[in-house]
Amino acid sequence: MDILGALGILVRVVETGSFSAVARERGLSQAAVARQVSQLEDHFRVRLFHRTTRKLNLTDDGQMLMGLARPVLDGVEGIEAALGQQSALPVGLVRVGVTVATSRFLSLRLPSLLIDHPRLKVELVVGDRVNDLIEDRLDFAMRAGEITDASLVVRRSGTAMRVVVAAPTYVKLHGEPSSPAELANHICIVHDTGPDSDVWTFVTREGPEGFRVSGGFLANDGRAAHLAARTGYGIAHLSLLEVFDDLRSGALVRLLSGFPTPGVPVNLVYPSRRHLAPRTRLVMDFIWEQFRQVLAELRTASDEGALGQHRADVRSRDLDLEIKPVVTSS
Repeated sequence: MDILGALGILVRVVETGSFSAVARERGLSQAAVARQVSQLEDHFRVRLFHRTTRKLNLTDDGQMLMGLARPVLDGVEGIEAALGQQSALPVGLVRVGVTVATSRFLSLRLPSLLIDHPRLKVELVVGDRVNDLIEDRLDFAMRAGEITDASLVVRRSGTAMRVVVAAPTYVKLHGEPSSPAELANHICIVHDTGPDSDVWTFVTREGPEGFRVSGGFLANDGRAAHLAARTGYGIAHLSLLEVFDDLRSGALVRLLSGFPTPGVPVNLVYPSRRHLAPRTRLVMDFIWEQFRQVLAELRTASDEGALGQHRADVRSRDLDLEIKPVVTSS
């Protein structure tokens, strides 16, 4: 039995004073309307109406049920209105799992989206570990590496790279390496991500090759290595998204641009395509548009030699974020 539906019919019968009026209003037979009221009486084991041939009068139990039913139905209407609004407009909270480097990149850009949509909220859940989307209550997440979880929907595969950077003051004082092997003669800043963090891998003519580096500054946080590089202390090997704005402003310059590093796939993943809220799709599209703009700017810089002052030969493979066919698994 649909109790909410039956209560709605009861309320309308009382408001109109007629079973037939409600039947016409709802496109039902008069018998079907009467049956709904009878089912309520059977369910609650009370008599709701004193029926005569001319008039319907509520019993005391009917009056009590009406008083209780109206707030319930009003509450349901409020819920439907609120959720209906959120299903049509970018309203409410979106929780996004992102890496540490990506969080810094997005933190400078998301405020513009929030200003345009004041009823939207975005929470960045930051961490370099792999998030469990359901356990962490994430609407979607950015993940690096191949996605093997068949329960996830994977959107727009791309490749993200690391780049070698230094401050202009370091280059002016120490010069710049012309090949990865020359890094051994320079002060390097090591972002400690695990074993062999001091081995930086580059794609050479012979294929991927590792080169060991050294220096006095080590950190297990990319931001710390990034800030140390900006001081002019040494050379760092960092995510392109981490340092993109500094490359654009000239606070850092790119080195060894002719020796790219192996990339890793990067994807936006979410649990299911069913009922994907407009707010979630809006944030997802916004983030990917930021990456697309980065790629476009890198390509322009590659053509014009404008991004950074030292060997700004930035190729599209450095941040290959071209849209590819969506891989869907749900």
